[in-house]
Amino acid sequence: MTTQHPPAVIPDRLFADPEAEARWRARFHAPRVSVPDWALDAPDANIYVSNASGVWEVYAWNRATGEHRQVTNRPNGTLSATTSPDGESIWWFDDTDGDEFGSWVREPFAGGPAERALPDVHDGYPAGLEIGHRLIAVGVSTDDGSELFVHVDGKTERFYASKDDAGIAALSRDERLLAISHSEHGDSRHPAVRVYATDGLTTVAEKWDGEGKGLTPLEFSPVSGDARLLVLHERRGREELLIWDVAADTEEELSLDLPGEVSATWYPGADALLVVHFHQGRSSLYRYDLGTAELTSLDTPKGRIGGASVRPDGTVEYSWSNAAHPPVIRARAEDGTDTVLLAPPGEPAPPSAPVVDAFVEGPGGRVHALVARPVNAPEGPLPTVFTLHGGPHSADEDRFSAYRAVWLDAGFAVVEVNYRGSTGYGSAWRDAIEGRPGLTELEDVAAVHDWAVDSGLADPAKCLVSGGSWGGYLTLLAIGTQPERWAAGVAAVPVADYVAAYEDEMEQLRSFDRALFGGSPETVPDVYRECSPLTYVEAVRAPVLVLAGDNDPRCPIRQIENYLDRLAELQRPYEFYRYDAGHGSLVTAETVKQTATEVYFALRALEK
Repeated sequence: MTTQHPPAVIPDRLFADPEAEARWRARFHAPRVSVPDWALDAPDANIYVSNASGVWEVYAWNRATGEHRQVTNRPNGTLSATTSPDGESIWWFDDTDGDEFGSWVREPFAGGPAERALPDVHDGYPAGLEIGHRLIAVGVSTDDGSELFVHVDGKTERFYASKDDAGIAALSRDERLLAISHSEHGDSRHPAVRVYATDGLTTVAEKWDGEGKGLTPLEFSPVSGDARLLVLHERRGREELLIWDVAADTEEELSLDLPGEVSATWYPGADALLVVHFHQGRSSLYRYDLGTAELTSLDTPKGRIGGASVRPDGTVEYSWSNAAHPPVIRARAEDGTDTVLLAPPGEPAPPSAPVVDAFVEGPGGRVHALVARPVNAPEGPLPTVFTLHGGPHSADEDRFSAYRAVWLDAGFAVVEVNYRGSTGYGSAWRDAIEGRPGLTELEDVAAVHDWAVDSGLADPAKCLVSGGSWGGYLTLLAIGTQPERWAAGVAAVPVADYVAAYEDEMEQLRSFDRALFGGSPETVPDVYRECSPLTYVEAVRAPVLVLAGDNDPRCPIRQIENYLDRLAELQRPYEFYRYDAGHGSLVTAETVKQTATEVYFALRALEK
């Protein structure tokens, strides 16, 4: 018999004040756009994604005519898209109801019927795509592992298959070399690189730095005949850059003398790199001259760079925001002139409050957190929500967040914890959760929670824990292992029963989990048991709201239902919100509904 779980209460409104109600909703509904991407040999043919229609979809922008056109129109939205190098066609990934399983579709840039781009390639989860003039390379992942294909002269050939995670990474400008990322050594979290000659698809070069040191191929030089490949390495305990000349089999590590971590893209002439630098929750842009080794700051304001690229004329286009100010797409000319490039239609999102840094000594080292207080908050301890990011290999940043802002509007202080496992703080910090995921991160959360209470920020009787994906997993684990700390929990698309999750999740995540846990549930059952929220469900006392998508391949619905069934058996207080999509929603109205449900649940929980 199927358990009838108590449904979440969806409020008509959160605030009695009409202005406050309109303000929080406007932050979500305000149109936003991504940094445009353009065709390699047709820079006037651009695409971007936007929520202007109320759903995140792909748009085409012809810079020569100024015309903008909505390309996709699907109920659950579309995020993954690219252009052919000649600018004649747009490719976008077509899945079913947000389940991430499907195939690439192609349609004319100017509009027209869409068709399956590579009929000879079976459906699967996407594992990389590179489109050339004469060659197309595509990766597909299924429960059987990874398969990589090339399509040349009307024929499709599978050139690689492995039970381990692998993907298409980069195609050289002359289309003679193809780089892939693979984990044949058994660790998808620290991949290796292989380069093939596309003529004959023979291996011409390999690079692996050994156990616990990943190599991530970014892109080949944009100059035809130049065999240099830009790669991220972590030989000195953090992600840094190297340039590998595949033809000469030489490499150059770039020492930029910047704290934190970096990524980069080429300038069009391959004589410089646009470097994106991340440190302590904030990012900035630099130009690195490969001839002189000179590093020049592009003087972007303090905040978050959400994407950046270099136009053929050297103009840098980037997205910028900070906690107080909504994102904007800007263009910085080589002479330093900085202007707004794209302003979506409609009113911009209302601003919010800034964040400040907190550095707390934890059991594994200093923990960085971002803290925000409501504007005009009264003196003294406040109800406080600890929002835990997903990933786990991600990080909270000084960026604009409508989600953070609505908690502030509701009177909560907000604390975002970059626990061990987060990126941007070095390889050792990121990898410290290996062998004991979940419980390790919560030690850091506990240290920050203690600081928040001791400093007078947080009311210890009114602390909530919230998160989505990995953050949802940590939320359920927290209310079970730290029941004395939390007045309520809000877990969106969480891992709740890790053994069942492993059985049902996409193979790419099973590979990730094996690397993170030290094996599968069959080989290290005690680790999965110790680190699963289901193990601690009997200790749960705080009311909990769980949100889940029917078609989620990352945190599948069955394992969540297992956890909810156990809550029901134990008669613990909980509510369940179930929706028809995948790992989150790209529909603005649905996001607003879920957010209202979360905050209203928290407000009611604190009244009890």
